[in-house]
Amino acid sequence: MAYGPPPSPGQGQPPGRQQQAPWQQPGNAWQQPQQPPQQQPQPGSAWQQQGGGTAQMPGNVGPVTDDERTWSLMAYVGQFLVGAIAPAIVYISKARSPFVRRHAAQGLNMGLAAIAVWFVGLLLSLAVEVLIWAPLLFTAAVIFYLVYAGRAANRGEFRAVPPFVAWPILKK
Repeated sequence: MAYGPPPSPGQGQPPGRQQQAPWQQPGNAWQQPQQPPQQQPQPGSAWQQQGGGTAQMPGNVGPVTDDERTWSLMAYVGQFLVGAIAPAIVYISKARSPFVRRHAAQGLNMGLAAIAVWFVGLLLSLAVEVLIWAPLLFTAAVIFYLVYAGRAANRGEFRAVPPFVAWPILKK
């Protein structure tokens, strides 16, 4: 058996027919089974679907379950109902999961920042009435990023919110 490149189609063969190695010819016992091509993950995607409703979080944390996704989502959505109490409850009760802890810490940082901005903004607006717009604009930004991060949590992802909205008070 000779090693080297396969012969070109013009060397002793009719055009359109390529010579195959003996183990690749149809009906040969040496033929290797054809395997379907495996899908490669998309470049730049930090989260890969693992099947069964789980996703892999970067940093070798392990699979993310549907229950963890729900609790992470509640850290953001709950703020529309009860403010910073919702992420605090999630952070205290479900902090065993790194995925939930990161989302709850980020949500609680956003809630505490909003409380601080409103407190200082209302005090300053007593002196200068125009400053009442600062807490209102900050609240609009917080609402936008609550929806932004909540959608990512529901997909099993983590999206960092800019530090001017979620002050890094609690570590993720």
